[in-house]
Amino acid sequence: MTLRDRLAQAGIEVTPDEGSPALETPWFVRALQAFSGWLAALFLLGFLAMGAVFVLESSAAAATLGLVMIAGACIALQKAKGDFLEHLALAASLAGQLLVAWAVGNALGDMTAGFWWSLLVLQVILAMVMPSLTHRSFSAFAASLALYLALAEGVSAPSLAGGLVLLALVVLFLNEFRWPTRVRAVEALGLGLLLGLVALQVMAYLGQPQLGWHDDSGVSLTWLEPWAGNVLGALALLLLLRQLFMRHAQVMVPSVRLAAYGAVVLLLLLSLRAHGLIQGGAVMMLGFAIGHRLVMGSGVLLLLLSIANYYYWLEATLLAKALTLFAIGVVLLAVRWALRRGWPIEGNDEDRADAGKGASQ
Repeated sequence: MTLRDRLAQAGIEVTPDEGSPALETPWFVRALQAFSGWLAALFLLGFLAMGAVFVLESSAAAATLGLVMIAGACIALQKAKGDFLEHLALAASLAGQLLVAWAVGNALGDMTAGFWWSLLVLQVILAMVMPSLTHRSFSAFAASLALYLALAEGVSAPSLAGGLVLLALVVLFLNEFRWPTRVRAVEALGLGLLLGLVALQVMAYLGQPQLGWHDDSGVSLTWLEPWAGNVLGALALLLLLRQLFMRHAQVMVPSVRLAAYGAVVLLLLLSLRAHGLIQGGAVMMLGFAIGHRLVMGSGVLLLLLSIANYYYWLEATLLAKALTLFAIGVVLLAVRWALRRGWPIEGNDEDRADAGKGASQ
């Protein structure tokens, strides 16, 4: 099967050789349409709010109105053909989600773990059913934050959220070509999870994972902090290595496999000091494996954030920090050498499609 056939199967239109490519709307026109959609949505929602303030006094009425707005936005997104209608429906959906969140919080009485678990379920459902790729990405991002806060409030183990999001990100991108007709939807979910992972790491580095809302009552798994996230990150990295080894089984020598596994173990040990380091390494290797520059750049950003956070960590001496950073540099150079020697990938679209086909087998 040629690349043109694969793109057509994935729902991507390919211009025939004898035809001229279709002209796309300039980015500034699309930006103006999106701004107009949000502005119109704000005026419309403000007009509705003036006549429906009494709805906030009843949790059932607020939840009902919110669900109706979300359903209406879903229907509108299915029929939307332009950026104006799409962003208008997106704004209406966000307003409906706020009403549902208000109703759930009012019913529970506080922003407890149950509140965040409820929002997590809502965002997962929206990420799966909404026809808009922008909405899918936003819902995946919001689901990541809701999972983080639910684990922080419920079991005092917010680092588990980063590891779980990273696992979901790796599984999605490794299997994005398994469903040819849903490649764009899977990529939208993956980009939302990627943005959520970066946000979770920033929140953890700020030292306020619970944002001042944490309650010490109930089940506590603080003894898992922050090692659980590093272990899950190592698991995601091992899963990625397994897929790469299966894809390049014919040219992979045992020494390279042992070196790769040894690098994962060493990276995990270094992450016990420089927390979040293994997440950055996993995301960067994932971007390299699938030929996705945005994912690779996000991995580099995560690595820089973890190293910067470790540099300003006051519980370690400067000598210990220097030795750890030296070891990190050696590991990264060794991983780069192993990647270039073991499974070189050119990075063009045809190689990426072949890589996705190999990952799905």
